[in-house]
Amino acid sequence: MKKGESSGLIIGLSVGVVIGVFLAILALFCVRYQRKRSQIGNSSSRRAATSCTILSDSTIGSESPVKSGRNGLSLWFDGFKRSNVVSVSGIPEYSYKDLQKATCNFSTIIGQGAFGPVYKAQMSSGETVAIKVLGTDSKQGEKEFQTEVMLLGRLHHRNLVNLVGFCAEKGQHMLIYVYMGRGSLASHLYSENKEPLNWELRVYIALDVARGLEYLHDGAIPPVIHRDIKSSNILLDNSMRARVADFGLSREAMVDRQAANVRGTFGYLDPEYISTRSFTKKSDVYSFGVLLFELIAGRNPQQGLMEYVELAAMDNDGKIGWGEIVDSRFNGKFDLQELNDMAALAYKCINRSPRRRPSMRDIVQVLSGILKSSHSRKKNQPHHEKPLSTAAGDQASIDMNQLGYRRTAISDGHGRDGSMDSTLDTFDV
Repeated sequence: MKKGESSGLIIGLSVGVVIGVFLAILALFCVRYQRKRSQIGNSSSRRAATSCTILSDSTIGSESPVKSGRNGLSLWFDGFKRSNVVSVSGIPEYSYKDLQKATCNFSTIIGQGAFGPVYKAQMSSGETVAIKVLGTDSKQGEKEFQTEVMLLGRLHHRNLVNLVGFCAEKGQHMLIYVYMGRGSLASHLYSENKEPLNWELRVYIALDVARGLEYLHDGAIPPVIHRDIKSSNILLDNSMRARVADFGLSREAMVDRQAANVRGTFGYLDPEYISTRSFTKKSDVYSFGVLLFELIAGRNPQQGLMEYVELAAMDNDGKIGWGEIVDSRFNGKFDLQELNDMAALAYKCINRSPRRRPSMRDIVQVLSGILKSSHSRKKNQPHHEKPLSTAAGDQASIDMNQLGYRRTAISDGHGRDGSMDSTLDTFDV
């Protein structure tokens, strides 16, 4: 055989092998695609029988209808056109048509936030969810949408809201969450149509939020800084358990902590963050301290709460007047020792110096201790109700020196009165 003919034969065999492998891969792809279509077809046939009637509230299970009607190749190209970051989040993607049907053509609105309108939706499986739709005039945008999808795709904790799906189609961006039947903490603190939260429940809510933040700071890898802790971003389920929500402004601690613009909500912002534009875990601790005082006083941070706190923290014959700021709706039904403990902890959280603020892990321990002491006292009390003291002069059970308590004036800019309500949108300063 001549040398030229031998080379041609080798080349021909090589080309044949390559073509054969390609055809085998293509055949495997087609088989998997047909199986997927048949599964989606079965799911679609079940969805056709679903009406727009809203049933009883429930949480999302493992079954979630995935976006249908498009092959894997087109989804792959769309991922690059839209956001390949979102496409690899692991969160199921829903079609616009499915969500339109689940919300009865977006007629079941239940709220309005910084992201946009929020709808209550009945999914084809009978599960009830909340759908946030990015408004055209929203102060947040696609970047916040991508951040929330990516972070909640890997963050899972009982005190963080569960993201169960998203939609990025027809120019719309939507986030699908487990429905939280009792709404936001802010609505319970400020709505006249709802019963005031009792003292013990407020301590439990504070502990739930603290555990969620502790997970973000110390349990997540890499750690996450929320950057927008406030009462309207704390949601309550039917059992009044609290979950932290709205991660649009959140950032992983490993990324650049220097912000081009200060983002957050007026009244909750760390003064150190405002002055340096550098955010840390202690920025969340400051916001959490404001939230603790909000729970204690039932007063809006945008309407003079921190001025109120500053007056109570002033030296008054060597005693702290935390009883002066307590929510009047308690009608005296609170434990002064627990109040002083929680207020002293909150005051430590809002210290001007970030390094003097406690970590979220320390905060969880203190709040757990408050509840444990409360249970012990109730256990040892007589069966008849024991009167609760409201005298402002009683001593707190937490060592003020140990907490780093200082009677220094709180920084300017946190006590200005305003007409803004408790669900004020996030903004750029």
